[in-house]
Amino acid sequence: MKVILRKEHEKLGNIGDVVEVKDGYARNYLFPKKLAYPATDGAMHALEEEKKQAEQRLNKERKGSEKLAGELEKVSITLQMKVGEDEKLFGSVTSQMIADALKEKGFDLDKRVIELEEPIKALGIYNVTIKLPQNLIGKVKVWVVRE
Repeated sequence: MKVILRKEHEKLGNIGDVVEVKDGYARNYLFPKKLAYPATDGAMHALEEEKKQAEQRLNKERKGSEKLAGELEKVSITLQMKVGEDEKLFGSVTSQMIADALKEKGFDLDKRVIELEEPIKALGIYNVTIKLPQNLIGKVKVWVVRE
């Protein structure tokens, strides 16, 4: 049976691809989960409309991410930490701490989008990378100071 994929599927293909699958797989898995349409003329027109809407949504999301990345470039946060000998921190600065500090500044980001190459265990100034939708990267300056 020929079907048109509505969503990306790692083994079958990308959105809009026409693929040949077994009848049972299409009826019992792809159609109920809305992953594919039967390959008919009407379905082709519906798919074209879905592609247009998805493209508009992606453009809107990209503009929002670009704006957020620009705003994040201007932000710097200060984290006060307890320090022991040799200016080493008790513990380390985590992505959750950075997310909480950003939330106080008005940026509601999940801790999983904050990338730390290695745990921050010393005083200083760090540039932290934030993964945004559409493969955009934002940078935030984090100041780790003595409490």
